[in-house]
Amino acid sequence: MPYIRKELRPELDALIAPIVEQVKAAQLEDQDGSIDYVVTKIITNVYPLNKFFHFNRAIGVLQAILLEFYRRKVSPYEDKKIVENGDVY
Repeated sequence: MPYIRKELRPELDALIAPIVEQVKAAQLEDQDGSIDYVVTKIITNVYPLNKFFHFNRAIGVLQAILLEFYRRKVSPYEDKKIVENGDVY
């Protein structure tokens, strides 16, 4: 989950901000690849990726990111659209 201690955030945010600006400035068709590249570089530089234990940790982090993004961003959007357009279930 992305809820690291508040005192750890400013230093990371300062590093993340220029990357975000670089990605946002890229052509739309290059943005997803740029994000994929950045995440891949982080994962492959943080985790040794030479044992299943490390593969499992990396996959767990990526899965947690996906689930949290869906829970916090996609699900509320879907709920809003259900109200606007009617449920299909």
